[in-house]
Order: sequence, then structure tokens, then C-alpha cells
Amino acid sequence: MTGAAPPLLEARGIVKRYGALVANDHVDLTVAGAEIHALLGENGAGKSTLVKILYGLVQPGEGQILWQDRPLAIASPAEARRLGIGMVFQHFSLFEAMTVAENVALSLPPGTAMATIEAEVARLSRAYGLPLEPRREVWRLSVGERQRVEIVRALLQNPKLLILDEPTSVLTPQEADQLFSTLDTLKTEGRSVLYISHKLEEVRRLCDRATILRLGRVVGTCDPRAETAASLARMMVGTEVREVKAARHQTGAVRLAVAGLSLAATDSHGTPLKDIALEVRAGEIVGIAGIAGNGQDELFAALSGEQASAAAAVSIDGRPVGAKGITARRRLGAAFVPEERLGHGAAPRLTLTENALVSGHATEGFLRGGLIDRSRLAGFVARVVQAFDVRMGGTDPEARALSGGNLQKFVVGREILREPGLLIVAQPTWGVDAAAAATIRQALVDLAGRGAAVLVISQDLDELFGLADRIAVISEGRLTAAVPTATLTREAVGLMMGGLHGVAA
Repeated sequence: MTGAAPPLLEARGIVKRYGALVANDHVDLTVAGAEIHALLGENGAGKSTLVKILYGLVQPGEGQILWQDRPLAIASPAEARRLGIGMVFQHFSLFEAMTVAENVALSLPPGTAMATIEAEVARLSRAYGLPLEPRREVWRLSVGERQRVEIVRALLQNPKLLILDEPTSVLTPQEADQLFSTLDTLKTEGRSVLYISHKLEEVRRLCDRATILRLGRVVGTCDPRAETAASLARMMVGTEVREVKAARHQTGAVRLAVAGLSLAATDSHGTPLKDIALEVRAGEIVGIAGIAGNGQDELFAALSGEQASAAAAVSIDGRPVGAKGITARRRLGAAFVPEERLGHGAAPRLTLTENALVSGHATEGFLRGGLIDRSRLAGFVARVVQAFDVRMGGTDPEARALSGGNLQKFVVGREILREPGLLIVAQPTWGVDAAAAATIRQALVDLAGRGAAVLVISQDLDELFGLADRIAVISEGRLTAAVPTATLTREAVGLMMGGLHGVAA
């Protein structure tokens, strides 16, 4: 009598410690052949550590990995790839000045002719619905196209298991649908996918099984199609995740006005801004959708004062500020949360208190007679930590010591607790778990309810449709008019994000 086929990959009792922190606490994971398996959990739950172990980037302190029923140690990513394990990370590792084929060549054995690589890239991209031009430079590609390069590069290794980390966080709805089609194709070929995502509805749509981690331990395995997004979130967090109550309020005067904002690109790979016009009123949230690299960074820099423009191009509460810097705009009641939380929103090697001082020294009364009012400063940080449930080790850790989600809550909370009249925030919940995202989104809604004007720049359409009163789309440095969210569909916005303007709602 023939038994069932053994799992493709099995992890048994995996333990990984970093000092006193137990990142993985006797974790078991089984991935079957021809299966799309979700790995779910809050920020800091241990997902990244586990997949790094499976890909050979990190070695476990205890436990065993079996590959096709054979125990082994995966000593390096090269060894993982030889076994048949490929991985596409959330943050791409591509050289922008090189072509698609040249980037792919870096992961192949030396000596392979470039013409052969170009032909194979073209063949695979056609076969899996991932269109690419092998000779095109990466800096010319959209974020979705860059992800295709990473996937094709992994597929060239002929993997039996492909690990994907937050693969749809930067995709339009149309690109996400194409990715799902590609993953279904891989499954029909007998390949398996280990799929990490915070987007629970897409997990329910795509995945056969899900393993849920909480605080480094496995708390359950389930069929996500038999669950709801709310029940999956509850398993991840351990409690109910509150729904964002997005009550609409009466709007007031224009607090942010942008008119005729045009700026040249600051480098050869940047995006020039072309005649941007926008208004955000008191009491409303306006969302800006777009694929990364279409001018969002440049627009944020121009609105925050990191990049100067014509004085009248940007106004706060009727006062021209285009030529003014960040501190002057903060003194007028503006607050800013950049996309990159570590390095831009917070200095990695400074403590939370020091970071609060850097951003609030001119507006929060932290300096008195040239001296730091440490009591006031410490009290402010304590209020941020409590109000936004910032979880940390120690009383005042360095910013780099926090998980991504907890640092994001601190950076957002630091700005919101200033009670700004205008808040401009980029990617407010990028890469954070369901509970942290709900906390941040509710804080944005509540701030608008208190009369602030809130501008949210995001690639997450679900987020924008849940938060924004009006949505505009930025593409190739141009901004469409902001129109009421209720008149739009995700498909229409997705097409505009891809550069097709004038799409009917």
C-alpha cells in the first residue's frame, strides 16, 4: 500500500535566539508539493527569521529541516537555490544602471553567454505572463516590472519552492491579478509557494493553507478559504482587531493649496513634477494613489520643504511656503511622515527621545533658554508610546531596535500628538500588521475629525478607499484631479496608476 507523498519541505522545532529575544520558539512548518501556503503573523512574530533560515541566510539554534523527507542543513542561499528553493524579497536587490539580463546574470554561474540569458529571460517572461525586455535598464522599469525581474531570476533556477515576501505591496490591482495567475501556473506545474502577506483577503483568495505565528510560536494552521479576514487577524493578534470607523465630517477652509508646482528631477533617475494642482480642506482626508517611482518622493519633498519651489506653488492656511524649509512649515502647524521610517523618519542610532527632540525642537517647547526640558520631552514620548501601543525593549531604545511596525507607530504618533493642522503622510501602514494598521488608520481619521487636513500618499488602494474622502492619481509626475472616492472603482484607479488617464469612474 502506497502512503501519501511526503511534504516538499518540513521544519521541525526551529528555535532561533538573538540574546534574550526568542525570534522562533520551536516552530513547525509543513509545505506540501503543489501548494500555495501562507505564512501569517504580526510584525515581530518571527516570519522573517523563519524564511531566512529556510533560505540559508540564518542558521537555527535548534531544530531540523527536511527537504523531500531528507534532513539537511541549508548553509547558504546558494545551497538553498541548488536544492530548489528560490526567494523574492520585499525589498528588491537590483542594480538600476544594469539591464534586466545583466541583473539576472549575477545570480547564474559565470560563463553563461549574455545572448543565452537574454533569450531565456524572454522565454520565461512570456511563458509565465511576466513581460520583460531583457536589454532594458532597470531604472527605466516600474516597480511591478522590477518585481517581475526578481521572479524571473528566481524561476531561472527552476525552483520547487518559491518564497514571496509581501509581493503585492507595490502592485496595481491589475498587476496583482497577473501575479496571482502566474502563481496558479506555478502550482499546476507542481511547484509550491510560501506566501507572506498582510493582505488577508488576497491570502483567502490565493492560498491553500496558512500557518499563523504569534510572538515566535505557531498558534495554528488553517484553510484560509474557510476563514474570514477578521478571524485570520484575530488568530494573528490574539484579540479582535478593531475596524476603522471612518465617519465623515464637515469640511472647512483650504489648509493645503498646491498650484502650478513644477520641479525638475534632482537626479537622472528621478521624476520631474509637472504642473501639480491640489487642495486639501480642514476635516478631510485626500489620498494620492500611484505606483512607486512616479513622483511621490519628489512631491513629498516639495510639500514638506525638503525641496524648495516657487513661493506661491505651495500654501499652508493661505500663506505661501514654497520657498520655506521644514521647520518654518512645522511652525505653521504642518507635520510630515515620510515613507522611509528608518533613516528618514527616524535616525537609526538615536533613541526615541532624541528623535522626538530632533523633529519637535522648534514647535513643542522642548527647549527653554537654550536648555532641553527633559521632563517635558520624556512626557511627550511616553504619551506617544502609550497612545499608539509602541512595544519596545528598554525604557528608551534606539530607533533601529524597534520592529518596523512599532517604529512606524512611533513616527506617526509623534506627528499626530502635535495636533497639526495639516498632516502629510506617505505609506502610513506599509509593511505593518493588521493591528498596527488599524491603530494608525483610526488615528488619521480621528485627526481629520478634529479639523486637520490630511494628505495620504499610498500604493495601497484598499487603504485609500477605506480612508480617503477624495482620491487623485500620480503618474509620470502628473497628478489627476482629486475626485470623491465614492465615484471611483479600484479597477479605474489601477488603470490610471498604470498611466491610462481619462478613465471613466
